[in-house]
Amino acid sequence: MAAVAYLGLGVMGYPMAGHLKNKGGHDVTVYNRTTAKAEKWAAQHGGNVALTPRQAAEGKDFVFSCVGNDDDLRSITIGPDGAFHAMKKGSVFIDNTTASAEVARELAAEAEKRGFSFLDAPVSGGQAGAENGVLTVMVGGAEDVFERASPVISAFARMVGLMGPAGAGQLTKMINQICIAGLVQGLAEGIHFGKKAGLDIEKVVEVISKGAAGSWQMENRHKTMNAGKYDFGFAVDWMRKDLGICLAEADNNGARLPVTALVDQFYKDVQAMGGSRWDTSSLLARLEK
Repeated sequence: MAAVAYLGLGVMGYPMAGHLKNKGGHDVTVYNRTTAKAEKWAAQHGGNVALTPRQAAEGKDFVFSCVGNDDDLRSITIGPDGAFHAMKKGSVFIDNTTASAEVARELAAEAEKRGFSFLDAPVSGGQAGAENGVLTVMVGGAEDVFERASPVISAFARMVGLMGPAGAGQLTKMINQICIAGLVQGLAEGIHFGKKAGLDIEKVVEVISKGAAGSWQMENRHKTMNAGKYDFGFAVDWMRKDLGICLAEADNNGARLPVTALVDQFYKDVQAMGGSRWDTSSLLARLEK
């Protein structure tokens, strides 16, 4: 059992912290910007509540975070009441936020100066993956630190992989989002085409999902897409944030992402339709408007 803190109890962090307490058996302290949510978590799982990230991090072996963006991450780490001011020597800060590789490298360097370690460890698997404790975790950092942290991270994961040095976890998550963007657009166009052609979409998917076109998105989203329901999973607003990170990184490294840039604009159209909180499969709604 380790002394653990979790900072940020959104749709992902809330269940992930729960797995650290219940499946991992760790002593968990939580912090959330809205204290009432942290108190609700503590009442449900039996953990402790801290009023600031700094207070949450005091004396902890591992401190996790999952917040909105780079600025939020800087605020809870190196801000006035940030966790970095209280991290003990030899401890590990593990960030599950989907953020830039730049901020990951920045915070890893700052952690090293202060005598502790930092891992960027964004996740894939969505809200359902977080709730069921079967997320995929892509980690950037030193191998010895990863080896120490991996058993703790495994409380909410089915796959934990070290991808390289600081920032490599975030870069891998960018690839994940790039692949999803093109795939969901292809699925949306396929369903749209099938409807226009007068085919039974359920029958079509039953056949093609067993071949080379099959994917997680097809298996898990085609029915809701066909029904015009988009309240399942990762929101369009968050996907645009992630794709913006991908496109900014591509500007830096010279990668060409024409499909990603196009799909990002398609999601912008969905936002204009009032679909900011619809899930990412709502690309079909744009084709059917």
